[in-house]
Amino acid sequence: MVIENPNFRQLDMTIHFNKSNNKKEKESFGFIDLFAGVGGIRLGFEQVFKKKSDFVFASEIDKHAQTTYYGNYGHLPSGDITKIEPEEIPNFDILLAGFPCQPFSNAGLKKGFNDTRGTLFFDIARIVEHHKPQVVFLENVKGFKNHDKGNTFKVVKETLKELGYKVYAEVLNAKDFGVPQNRERIYIIGFLDHSVNFEFPKSLNKKIKLGNILEETVDEKYTISDKLWAGHQRRKKEHKAKGNGFGYCMFTEESEYTSTISARYYKDGSEILIKQNNKNPRKLSPREAGRLQGFPDNFKIVVSDTQAYKQFGNSVAVPVIKALAKNIFREIVTCK
Repeated sequence: MVIENPNFRQLDMTIHFNKSNNKKEKESFGFIDLFAGVGGIRLGFEQVFKKKSDFVFASEIDKHAQTTYYGNYGHLPSGDITKIEPEEIPNFDILLAGFPCQPFSNAGLKKGFNDTRGTLFFDIARIVEHHKPQVVFLENVKGFKNHDKGNTFKVVKETLKELGYKVYAEVLNAKDFGVPQNRERIYIIGFLDHSVNFEFPKSLNKKIKLGNILEETVDEKYTISDKLWAGHQRRKKEHKAKGNGFGYCMFTEESEYTSTISARYYKDGSEILIKQNNKNPRKLSPREAGRLQGFPDNFKIVVSDTQAYKQFGNSVAVPVIKALAKNIFREIVTCK
């Protein structure tokens, strides 16, 4: 298969990237991956469902993320989901969507549903309404639950209920699932079968340190410059004088966890700097950024450092997804 343009709308190609056997009797579950990014949610589910997972469709608008997705899964996602009709998507059983964070993020503009991207949830809803999948799995930032005095979350929850789903929601932290990162995210899961009694996974109580995911040798290019380091120190001093805690965050190999890595990490690395002896601190390498999100080392980084930082910062903590997928698998496969 020759890919001439990663921006090209890949609907037909995507629909056929994993042909389903219509005669099977739940030997596998059809999945679709919306706002797919680099496929972090997909990876967590594949680790659990394994041969029982059959990804029949994916959508991602960013061309660089499409490139990474293709490089790791051999499937090139379709583009703008708002331009794809529900009936164009093959039948499926489980919908996965980490829909865009910015409108609901503490770091964003807090426009929510007043922002056009806030309405992308309704593109999810129209697909759910048409296909009625067994499971709807949504991920968003922690602030989503309290955005607009709880109204945003209420609209999402009530919409899913109106579509016939029993809805569960919980905020989970990545540091409780074996990765050294303080990353809280809300997970909203809807089941068409109301007899399901889903339980969110508990903390693994797994002791881990940042040193567990750091590379033994790192290129000098990740050590920040004298100018950037001076700027970080100056800004931190200014913020401290104003009585707030903003500024760079420094960590060592012994740190139990870091702060949350974000899509802006490529700019200056200020949220996670690694202390070095007798030299300026350094940023995480792209591979370390992937490890901080629980991506295995065989996950291919096929883009520039800048794009890799953006992609891992925008992605999910894979071990959290895996823990959730295990409990979903138990409800729809093991208990049936």
